[in-house]
Amino acid sequence: MTVLVLPRTRRRVPAALGVCLLSFVSFWIAQRAAHVSMIDLMVYRAEGATVRAGSDLYALRTTHARLPTTYPPFAALLFTPLTLLDVATMQAAATVTNLALLVAFVYLSLRLVGRHARVEHALWVAAGAVWCEPVWTTLRYGQVNLLLAVLVLWDLTRRPGHRWAGVGIGAAAAIKLTPALFVVFLLCTGITLAATGRGSWRPWVRHACVAGCAFTAATALAAVVLPHDSRRFWTRMVFEASRVGHAEDTANQSLRGVLARLLHTGDPSPWWVPAAAVTGAVGLTVAVVAAVRGRRAEAVVACATTALLVSPVSWSHHWVWCVPLVLLVWESGRRRTAALMAVPFCSYTLWWVPHGRSRPELQQSGEQLLLTALYVGVACAFLAYCGVRLWRTSRTA
Repeated sequence: MTVLVLPRTRRRVPAALGVCLLSFVSFWIAQRAAHVSMIDLMVYRAEGATVRAGSDLYALRTTHARLPTTYPPFAALLFTPLTLLDVATMQAAATVTNLALLVAFVYLSLRLVGRHARVEHALWVAAGAVWCEPVWTTLRYGQVNLLLAVLVLWDLTRRPGHRWAGVGIGAAAAIKLTPALFVVFLLCTGITLAATGRGSWRPWVRHACVAGCAFTAATALAAVVLPHDSRRFWTRMVFEASRVGHAEDTANQSLRGVLARLLHTGDPSPWWVPAAAVTGAVGLTVAVVAAVRGRRAEAVVACATTALLVSPVSWSHHWVWCVPLVLLVWESGRRRTAALMAVPFCSYTLWWVPHGRSRPELQQSGEQLLLTALYVGVACAFLAYCGVRLWRTSRTA
């Protein structure tokens, strides 16, 4: 009798797949038990319906929370197919799609940090990552964060000079503005390489130009189809951060949110503007220097965390970038530090404090402020860690 012995790697894939599916099914059951509303997905659907009806996109108020439209018009164009599905089917499809995007995001993150990415590794990590707060909340609300992150990493993990490199970043920025910082990062890296002569600068500049062209093309398409909404967004709505929500909201895990809670004010602009400018300059410098020195993973994650820090509003579910951040520190050999950095994202600490429509965040104590500032703290610590590593290597070079 012949006994077929499968290679060990082939046996690992079914095991990883089984654990991942078990975790995803448990996650799905837990979310349904929690009666998640997928409220942001309902807003997307309403935006698509508004586009089809030819109504005023930025006058829209929908769901029980009376939420407004906050994304650029191009996003609303992409949301129109959602109106072809009934609500239950749409929610199920969105959940399945986001779970598939999570596996893709983890796989691309593993490629980014330099590990030989395998399907079983991505499945194992995704099985755990689905339970961290940013991912849980992304699926709970039916958000697009994983799609945007996959588009960005799809670009940044391709070989330098690839003809389509930049399309993903440009499309992501046309849907939501925060990824646009990656275009600045790519351009600054190319300029620095050209000025210092330390490497080939053309692929970086080309990458930035393709991303800029993709963003421009998507925005122009939206302007042709939705001229009134486009004009209104780019001349007015893009400057109204208050439309998104209160600055001090617990879920706002940006510098502006932390400062609003620290200063007990709904408008921390006098302090936030200089703080964001300094943080943006430092973070972008760290990202560019890391890229120039060949540390692509550090550069990409530093750029992503900088974008989230300086954005006026970075909801907790925007922090799905905690996945490559933790993986990067883990792969650098600092396993305990990586585990410590993962704790805030997996412990849901920001929701341990009073929060709600009565705006209790304006009266937070020191302990409560600490719990709701951990995402920002981890990001700042990561940028400091990268900066110190780069400084040390420059001294020994």
